[in-house]
Amino acid sequence: MPLFVMYGLDGPEGPEVRRTTRPAHLNWINENATKVRAAGPMMSEDGSRPVGSLLIIEADDLLSAQAFLREDPYTVAGLWARTDIRPFNWIAGTR
Repeated sequence: MPLFVMYGLDGPEGPEVRRTTRPAHLNWINENATKVRAAGPMMSEDGSRPVGSLLIIEADDLLSAQAFLREDPYTVAGLWARTDIRPFNWIAGTR
């Protein structure tokens, strides 16, 4: 199945949105473990705080990937000020 990467940069309310929405987001990730191949926060340069997110997911096509990611509680809560979803070609690393 094709892979897609989502890169999202947090908006100005990022810390508060993450704090209140993280449990629901992690539950959503776990419920969709067969589709989510990798996920985690991108950190500030000093590593002290999250500033965005990266997810690698399986989906039939770009429209399906976009629809799937619209269901993420972080998306619903408006965490990301900017997102980009692109096809991803896995070359190396543990799958």
